[in-house]
Amino acid sequence: MALQEGDFIRLRYTGRFDETIFDTTDEEKAKEEGIYNPRAEYGPVTVRLGSHHIIIGLEDELIGKEVGAEGEVDVPPEKGFGSHDDANVRSVPVSQFREKPKRGMRIEVEGREGVVVDVIGRRAVVDFNHPLAGKTLTYSYTIVEKVEDPIEQIKGLIKLYSGRTDIGISITDGVAELALPPAIVYDRRWMIWRGTLVREIFEYYPDIKNVVMKETFPRPEETKAAFEVPETEETPKTEETEE
Repeated sequence: MALQEGDFIRLRYTGRFDETIFDTTDEEKAKEEGIYNPRAEYGPVTVRLGSHHIIIGLEDELIGKEVGAEGEVDVPPEKGFGSHDDANVRSVPVSQFREKPKRGMRIEVEGREGVVVDVIGRRAVVDFNHPLAGKTLTYSYTIVEKVEDPIEQIKGLIKLYSGRTDIGISITDGVAELALPPAIVYDRRWMIWRGTLVREIFEYYPDIKNVVMKETFPRPEETKAAFEVPETEETPKTEETEE
């Protein structure tokens, strides 16, 4: 059956620009191309078609395809990362940088990330456009399977947004409960995206009336403190042993 908007799928893909790979779900390919991220979870990703979990040009290509389909598609800028906007290129005083700016340096100014494209006197020219803005991209893909189980779908959304695979999920009587690992509040990516996750759960699953996030702290295992005096070849003398 042809895939349509609202379907969850598991997808393998690799994105290229001018034969240079910039994104892939293949761990070995990422290592070969020098873009491997040791903190990333590689392998097929779970996405919902029609929700723009992937760039529009690739998503449009997948809708109407069958499970198991493989292919390649060219994605123009308007369906990729947008056109290059000259208004997003600004001149910034070098005094705003912690270190001397150089061409090609990635920096953050007022919460926005950009790339230094030139340094003129005491000012740096910074491009805040996405690095792939204005470029036509090529994606190769394989539709691995359709995901029907709501729990597996939500697990896929959690991994998509936070990269985490250690959150347990149960759905009972209209309540979706997420079992959170200890100290997850220190995970910045999770804290940023959890609101989006909750919103999408309510949007995609009308029968779910409440989302409960439960953080559990197990009692740590007791360890035996080593207070014993280590044995030595010579025992210290005491008043009772002294002659």
